[in-house]
Amino acid sequence: MARVYIETYGCALNHGDTYIMKTVLAGRGHSIVDDIALADTIIINTCTVRMETEQRMLYRIKNLYDTAVKTGKKLIVAGCLAKAEPYIVSKIAPNASLVSPQNVSKIYIAVESPGKTILLQGKRDRSILGVWMDNRIGVVPIQEGCLGNCSFCIVKNARRKLVSYPINAVVDTVKKLVEKGAVEIELTGQDTAAYGLDLYSNQVLPELLEKIIELPGNYMIRIGMMNPNTLKPILDKLINVIKHPRIYKFLHIPLQSGSNKVLKIMNRQYTVEEYIEIVKELRKKIPDIVIATDIIVGHPGEDDDDFNETLNVLRELEIDRVHVAQYTIRPNTLSAKLPQISSRVKKKRMKKILEVIDEIGRKKHSVYYGKIVTAFITEYHRGNYVGRLVNYTPVIIMNSTDNLAFGKWVKVRVTDYTFYDLRGELIK
Repeated sequence: MARVYIETYGCALNHGDTYIMKTVLAGRGHSIVDDIALADTIIINTCTVRMETEQRMLYRIKNLYDTAVKTGKKLIVAGCLAKAEPYIVSKIAPNASLVSPQNVSKIYIAVESPGKTILLQGKRDRSILGVWMDNRIGVVPIQEGCLGNCSFCIVKNARRKLVSYPINAVVDTVKKLVEKGAVEIELTGQDTAAYGLDLYSNQVLPELLEKIIELPGNYMIRIGMMNPNTLKPILDKLINVIKHPRIYKFLHIPLQSGSNKVLKIMNRQYTVEEYIEIVKELRKKIPDIVIATDIIVGHPGEDDDDFNETLNVLRELEIDRVHVAQYTIRPNTLSAKLPQISSRVKKKRMKKILEVIDEIGRKKHSVYYGKIVTAFITEYHRGNYVGRLVNYTPVIIMNSTDNLAFGKWVKVRVTDYTFYDLRGELIK
């Protein structure tokens, strides 16, 4: 039996795929090890969403390949880079096996094969999910793929087709994770609002959540990223179900740009006005909800007015959490063929938007200063316990000498804050 070391990069969906691989391999008698020196097989689960990410992946693959050659270990490159750009991967790691995201449940074939294995074709097995977790947080993919065709996106070349896991399979996986001690369950996907369209000819995320919250146990549910255009048809149903105390009042809804002109160039399937309407409806029905979003700075076609429109939307809606990145060219995408904006302009805009994000985040978190909040303990990180408010805002419990139980609600007095989190002292 093999001793397998796995490195994972990228989004929560990638981490969910790694848990599937670990579950499958452990079920076949292989050992999962945390030290690469102890392994005879190395798996790197890759990301390719941005140019610098791809470059970092290729550099790491080359290092791992050199290690594998010197020590006689087997190297398997899995994930989005293996699927989207297999030629480039094979150039730098000629004898490495390649496994696409759709084949993660078949990872054992590459591990157990005596030679190079290529698993890039085929469909995802909807019957196999992962019942593995790091610490007390379980990540459960409920779907992959999306209905869009964004002009900037390379991930569609790796995860094109919408594939949803059956409701019963997801519920059963959550049940097993909770029984194993998970206190937080992240339901992840490329577009969770599209969940079920391929299986049930209907968007059934609210129905899935209703099934999950019936499960006994001490846990919270976090809903993963969803696109505005697929969220809109289920908005009322989703609002009703996420009011349940077991679900974080948190949604990740990418905007990408506050300019309708740029959204059209990006081939995003909604308008700025529709996005604003959705957020305002959520805030009206669930006042404490936290909204996270994604913004691309410097996409082809974005001029100063378009960029300022993005800043205006962020300020108007006071978006709680913003994941921002400069646009980078991705191969085999439409945006790569368009006239590009200079690095100097992108850096200037990036500096400005980061200032706005910091300003908004501090303003939103300042209302907690000096107050006593209730936090759900989910992690222990760098010597401090970390909890979450019911709206998923992170709370770092500073210098606590108590051994706190994961999954416990505690009282914390907020003594400091940043744009990203709250810091405080445990109230005994």
